[in-house]
Parts: sequence; structure tokens; C-alpha cells
Amino acid sequence: MSSTSVIEACNLKRHYHLPSETIKALDGVSFSIQKGELVAITGPSGSGKSTLMNLLGCLDRPSEGSYTLNGNDVSKLSKDALSEVRNQNIGFVFQSFQLLPRLNALENVELPLLYGDWPDSASRAAACLTMVGLENRMSHLPNELSGGQKQRVAIARALVNDPSILLADEPTGNLDTKTGTEILKLLTDLHSEGRTILIVTHDEEVARICTRRIHVLDGLLVEKK
Repeated sequence: MSSTSVIEACNLKRHYHLPSETIKALDGVSFSIQKGELVAITGPSGSGKSTLMNLLGCLDRPSEGSYTLNGNDVSKLSKDALSEVRNQNIGFVFQSFQLLPRLNALENVELPLLYGDWPDSASRAAACLTMVGLENRMSHLPNELSGGQKQRVAIARALVNDPSILLADEPTGNLDTKTGTEILKLLTDLHSEGRTILIVTHDEEVARICTRRIHVLDGLLVEKK
């Protein structure tokens, strides 16, 4: 495994200023994630882990501190620049799948490529669906797929632009135990291929498959394993 840092977070803070108070959703966390790690971000509801996920996924900017992704400080980038960073570097897997209902599996996976200069995007999307075991479901609409199949489509979509990191938010939260186990096996297989994966979860079973844990409580990093 390479010792190259993909992520360097230094004193990250995200404060929300209201008329009567300041909400310190994230109040100064520092850590690094190396290329090829499988890391769980854990914490109870309201702990700040979702805020941290939004910062790491370049969906938001910190109030203070720095966030370096692949050697580039993205803390102060404009919204348009952050959007480009997301498209080129980050693959998202959401609990609710976030598939477009009128697009079939292939079209859903291909969608991120349409914002870049990928040649033969349909072939790339088909290859990613094959990678997750859905080569026979490419023409199916989301309502024709099981929950596990929808999540596999979501994972294929997250992989299609060959991201630096895969960021999964409660990836088994809407799945039954058997299907959830299958999705975790897929994620660990992807990790074994050298991919860098962060899983945001409150599920101890999910956290247990990870090689390291970042635990957030009251906006602070309280535990690293």
C-alpha cells in the first residue's frame, strides 16, 4: 500500500452563525488518509460526521482550516471549481441510491461522464456495471431493480470517473441484512484492488470491516484507530 496522502485535513471547522448563537458543527479536526485505505467515519446523530462528509466530498467549504485533496488545497475554491473537483476526484454512494427514475442503469452510470471529456462513455459505464455484477441489468429502470441492485448501480456510477476516493454515506442503511452484507463484500473487494474508500456510518458491523476509524463527537475528533 502506498503511503501517499490522498486527504490532509488540518484544523477543519464549520460554524453556522445564527442571530442568537453560533453552531459549531465541526470545531477543529485534523487527520490524514493514505492512498488505498478503507476508513470508517463514525459518530452519533448530530456529532458532525455528516458535516465532515460534506467537506471531504467538496459539497461545502470549511469556515476555517485547510483541506488538501491529492496535494491541492481546495478549502477556498469557488463553487464552480469545487464542482469540477468533485467530478474528477470523488465518487459518491448514498443510502437512498439517488438514481434518476427515468434513466436505465447504463444511463444512470454514464451520467457523470457527460460533464467531462470521456471518450466512449457508454462503454466505460457498461464496464463499471459489469464490474459490480450487473451486466444483465443495464437496460433496466431503477423501479425494475432490487435494493441491492440499485446500490450496485450507484457504486458503478461512483466508480465510472475513476475517482481518487469513494465516499459512501450509510451504503447499507436501506438494505436488508443479507443484501447489506453483499454490498460490504463488494466494497471490501474494491478496497483490495487499491481503492481509497471512506464509509460514513453509525452501524458497528459496517465500521468493523474498515481498517481504521475516525470517530466524531460534538464536532471534535475524539478517537482514531
